[in-house]
Amino acid sequence: MYNLLEQYYRLDLTSNHYIDRKLNLDFNSCQINGISLSGKSELLKAYLLTCKKGRYLYLNARDTRIDIKELNLVFQKFITEYDIDIIAIDNYVKGIKLPKAKQILITSTTYIDIDFLPAKTLFPFDFEEFLASGKRYDSTAISAFLQIGGLPAIGHLSIENRIEFVQSRFYNTLGALKFEILTQTSKYLGQRISTFNLYQRLKQTIKVSKDKLYIAHKELIFEGYLHTLSQYDNKNAVKKVYLCDIIFKHTLSLQKNFAMLFENIVFLELFKHNIECYYAEKIEFYLPDENKIILCIPFADERMVFKKIEAIESFIFSYQILNIECVTMSKEGFLSHPISKIEMIPFDRWALKE
Repeated sequence: MYNLLEQYYRLDLTSNHYIDRKLNLDFNSCQINGISLSGKSELLKAYLLTCKKGRYLYLNARDTRIDIKELNLVFQKFITEYDIDIIAIDNYVKGIKLPKAKQILITSTTYIDIDFLPAKTLFPFDFEEFLASGKRYDSTAISAFLQIGGLPAIGHLSIENRIEFVQSRFYNTLGALKFEILTQTSKYLGQRISTFNLYQRLKQTIKVSKDKLYIAHKELIFEGYLHTLSQYDNKNAVKKVYLCDIIFKHTLSLQKNFAMLFENIVFLELFKHNIECYYAEKIEFYLPDENKIILCIPFADERMVFKKIEAIESFIFSYQILNIECVTMSKEGFLSHPISKIEMIPFDRWALKE
C-alpha cells in the first residue's frame, strides 16, 4: 500500500477538458458533492494543478488496488514522511481515515458527515456555464442546451453514443432500483407524482417492496438526481418532480414533451441560484420573496399569454403580484395589466440577467 501511495504521489495530473466553474476551491478544506459526471474530479484536479507539485497527494478511492485497512495503517506515516500539505481523495469511500494535513479535499456523490469538511455542491452546468464550455453564444445555443444538458462529459460525445453512455454509466452508479426510479420519473417531469404513485407504476414491471422503493426515492432526492417542488400554502399537496439534468429525459424516455422539458430547465436555473419558489394552480413558479410569477410558455404570443393570465387572475389579485415573467424561446415584449408588469423574455436573456 505504501508503494501505491508513492505511485500516486509521483503521478502527473492532467485536466484536459476542464471548464471554469462558478464553484471555486481555495486553501480551505472541504468536500465537493454532486451527481456522477457533474465535473467534481476535473474541478479537484484543476485546483491541484495550481499548487506546487510535491506538496499534495491525489488519490482515487475507486482504485481497486486500495485496501482500506492497509491504507489506514500507513496513510499518516506517508503524509508526514513526504511533508505533504494537501490531501485530495477523489471518490471518497467511507472507512478511509483522514490523516492530519493543512488542507483536506474529498469528492463524493453524496454528503459525508465529517465535521471539519464543509460541503460544497457542484451541479451540472447552468446555462451560463454551458455557454462558456462551448466558447460561443449565438441563436443555436439554447437549442443545443436543450439537447445536450449540463453534464460536462456529454458535450464531448457524438449524438449516437450519448444514450448508451448515460444508460450504462448511471445504471452502474445508481444500481437497478434507483435507475428504474429515475427512468420512471423521466416520463413525468414537471408533473405532480407521489412516491406511492411511483410505487404503483413500478410494481407492475419489477418486484420491489414499498419500503425499499421509498428509501431509494428519498436517496435520489438527497443525492441531487431528483428535485421536488411544493405547492404554495399547501404542504400536504403532491409535489412536482424535476430531473437534475434534462439529458435523462432524452436518454431514459421515448416520450416527447417539449413544454415540460423547457419548464425543467427554467426550474434548474431557479434551483441552482437558490431562489425560493413554489408552484400554484396553473402557475409554474411563484417567488413570494420577489412578489413574482414565472410562467413557462416556450412558443408564446400575446394571445396565449393573455389567456394564461386570465386563468390566474384571482391569484394575481389575491397576492397583489407586481411582476410576471413569461419565459419563452424567442418572443419578447411587454403587456399591459392593471396590477402586474408582464414581460415576455427569451430564456437565454432571462437566464443570463443579474
